[in-house]
Amino acid sequence: MGGCFSDVRGGQEAVGGTQQRPMGGVGVGVGGGGGGGGGNNGGHNDAVDHFFRARGQPALFSQIELSLSASKLRDRDVMSKSDPMAVVYLRKRDGMLEELGRTEVILNSLDPAWIEMISLAYQFETVQHLVFHVYDVDTKYHNVPVKTLKLKDQEFLGEASCVLSEIVTKQSRSLTLSLHNKNLQVGLRNLGTLTVRAEESVASRTAVEIIFRCSQLENKDMFSKSDPFLRISRVVESGGSLPICKTEVINNNLNPTWRPLCLSMQQFGSKENPLVIECFDFDTSGNHALIGKLQKSMADLEKLHKERNGANFTSPASHHGHEKFLKSQLFVDQFCEKQQYSFLDYISSGFELTFMVAVDFTASNGNPRNPDSLHYIDPSGRYNSYQQAIMEVGEVIQFYDSDRRFTAWGFGGRTYDGTVSHCFNLNGSPDGYEVEGVEGIMAAYAGALHNVSLAGPTLFGHVINRAAQIAGQSLSYNHSKYYVLLIITDGVLTDQQETMDALVRASDLPLSILIVGVGGADFSQMERLDADHGIRLESSTGRVATRDIVQFVPMREVHRGSISAVQALLEELPGQFLTYMRARGIKPHTHTPP
Repeated sequence: MGGCFSDVRGGQEAVGGTQQRPMGGVGVGVGGGGGGGGGNNGGHNDAVDHFFRARGQPALFSQIELSLSASKLRDRDVMSKSDPMAVVYLRKRDGMLEELGRTEVILNSLDPAWIEMISLAYQFETVQHLVFHVYDVDTKYHNVPVKTLKLKDQEFLGEASCVLSEIVTKQSRSLTLSLHNKNLQVGLRNLGTLTVRAEESVASRTAVEIIFRCSQLENKDMFSKSDPFLRISRVVESGGSLPICKTEVINNNLNPTWRPLCLSMQQFGSKENPLVIECFDFDTSGNHALIGKLQKSMADLEKLHKERNGANFTSPASHHGHEKFLKSQLFVDQFCEKQQYSFLDYISSGFELTFMVAVDFTASNGNPRNPDSLHYIDPSGRYNSYQQAIMEVGEVIQFYDSDRRFTAWGFGGRTYDGTVSHCFNLNGSPDGYEVEGVEGIMAAYAGALHNVSLAGPTLFGHVINRAAQIAGQSLSYNHSKYYVLLIITDGVLTDQQETMDALVRASDLPLSILIVGVGGADFSQMERLDADHGIRLESSTGRVATRDIVQFVPMREVHRGSISAVQALLEELPGQFLTYMRARGIKPHTHTPP
């Protein structure tokens, strides 16, 4: 997953915008790590997220507001009812609690409905554990700001906890929890309940679709015309600017009109926030020549559209310190504000992610009985790489599948009947490939290591075709399921072309494929399957993939921040899900517009 604004190696695709493209066209992919095809992923753009994260900047995300209410709290006051306040925490990986915020104090109420909301960033790729504490605030502190209250001086009324995904997957987007004591005992007395409701900030759904056109661009090429593209950056408070998207490259054209760009409010900040728009002449070396730049806000761009005026580009300041106005102009041919359905709009209305996993049983993994084998099960309970990948992906996705029945396969192993199979049921059952929960996958995997001999070669085609068959069959009765296939492998593919053919066929289906490479093999082949550099997969018949459905990461890659390399893969999923749903005009169920 490279830097998302790399323009070399075929990166002529748009990136970072969420442009609407006609269904069935080649370009409906999500903007991935390289120049990956800027698909319509609805406000949240993972390529841009990755760009920010890689540079230590806060990513773009869905902002969630939590509203809280309680019922039948314990009455701690003698002369009146309790005066409750709630505090919300995020439990970090090390078990420590990070305070996210506090509600106001409500006087004399055992059934408070607090007005003050608690803000946090929803991150699909991690399990966000929330902890809620409710206190009765002593009367003498009633005129003290809640942020400065010492909690040890207040009376504890109870606590509750849940995972954010449990709230956002409910149709009501609310969850009622029983309050208990700090030692997890409900005790003899009922401590009441706490109801948590999650709302996405409206800004998460607001987007602007823009068509840019330029006229009389300066020619930077000697033997042909310039190959222009635009890069748009948001000016940040520190004075610098952060790229948020770029258009595709239009070859040999000094008066280009680009495909529509769809920018979310999360990307541009506000309509008054300054944006830097730069026009470059594309060069395959990555050394693009700046044709001109200008600074405008979204409000300015809207005005240009209404008045049908152009804005002149300027050339960079020379050593004399003066910017030069150019005759090259930027026009806004379309400016259209719209509300976009978000990933959470679909999920809370009943759409589900269905988890499938396929495990590599080829001999190159090493004898599972040897401690240096990639399949070695450590008696101490320490996970091997396969177990780790299953757990890290499974623990996130499980919340998005109501029945938690998951598909588990192996490939490249000599199975129970003595034949080598490239897609067999991990649990050993001849007909049932589903297991119960992530624990069921782990148990089936451990059992298969005793019953299946490692063999080979490494073929993905069978597993991908089987997953595609299941995803395709689901369309006849249900448009609410989206499938996620995790392939964990240690080796080099033997059937690269067959795999590419299978992936191109599957790109029209509600399916994403995550490939995790374990061990020290050369995984350059896998990088080709992950179309992160703007080069879409092509089948042996010349058909090009409708969208990029593959994400690959070697497990040895260390990902910065609090998430692992495997969980970093999951960042792409909401975008791929939205690309699919939007390209087909599939809307959330019974959704009332925000």
